[in-house]
Amino acid sequence: MTLDATRATYDTVAEDYARLVTGLDAEGPLDRAMLADFADRVDGPVADVGCGAGRMTAYLDGLGLDVVGIDLSPGMVAVARRSYPSLRFEVGSLAALDLPDSGLAGVLAWYSIIHTSPDELPAVVAELVRVLAPGGHLLLGFQAGADEHRAMTHAYGHTVACDAWLHSPDTVVGLLEAAGLVVDARLVREPVGGERRPQASLLATRPARGRP
Repeated sequence: MTLDATRATYDTVAEDYARLVTGLDAEGPLDRAMLADFADRVDGPVADVGCGAGRMTAYLDGLGLDVVGIDLSPGMVAVARRSYPSLRFEVGSLAALDLPDSGLAGVLAWYSIIHTSPDELPAVVAELVRVLAPGGHLLLGFQAGADEHRAMTHAYGHTVACDAWLHSPDTVVGLLEAAGLVVDARLVREPVGGERRPQASLLATRPARGRP
């Protein structure tokens, strides 16, 4: 599958996704704690990459952060712009962000790497690190597994065709560290509610210049 298949999937489901997934309803207390810690640490501009319909972008904006939402799907971006007209949203890819080097104090990639294969993940991590300033913070959320592939055929009431992956937290930690980040917090929790798989989040920092 290609980026085109992922884009087409989210263009198809955008309206129903925005209707069914709102605010922080999908996040439990531990997830919210990681998000709040990230927001407390950040001092400067933030990108919510893979922002979908904009709910996390709006959450960060509500905490007073200067945030832009970026998503591969023009359909999702259109819904986000309509839902949150005062916020900034752009179409873009995790693998090639239209952002300057070292320009961000924070990057949120909340369940954004689900369609990134293990082979592609190092390049995506490198791109997220590229745009992060020294002293900046990255928060990744993802479904945890053993680098397992699955095919998405139904989503939010629609028939779709796209690839998805569960990522090993150990693997992702290794990639973050290899890219020069320091992992500050690691959460792996059991599924709750309608979830079927463990969920992971990793909070990491790009060391300030002159520090080891």
